Amino acid sequence: MKWYNYIFCFLAGLFIANSVPHFVQGISGNSFPSPFSNPPGKGLSSPVINVYWGLSNFIVGYLFYRWGKVSRDRIWTLVVFFVAFAFMSMWLSMVFVERMKM
Repeated sequence: MKWYNYIFCFLAGLFIANSVPHFVQGISGNSFPSPFSNPPGKGLSSPVINVYWGLSNFIVGYLFYRWGKVSRDRIWTLVVFFVAFAFMSMWLSMVFVERMKM
């Protein structure tokens, strides 16, 4: 494994974790902050925008997942992926709770 495969594993975890809240809120019909809202990241975007944003994050995350060669045969790739996924999940929970208070 090359060093950059681990970076791809990490990025895969970040992007896939970020896809979840946007996609879930979008398909639930809820407005939710996204980079396309006004102001960016603080205002609310439509459910359709959030579905697109969630799907695009998932696609990018999947590409990084493949480029990182994540597999159960390479345990460290899974560890890096899940550490990044957990980190992003926790960070997003703190960011969105603050933004939803506004």
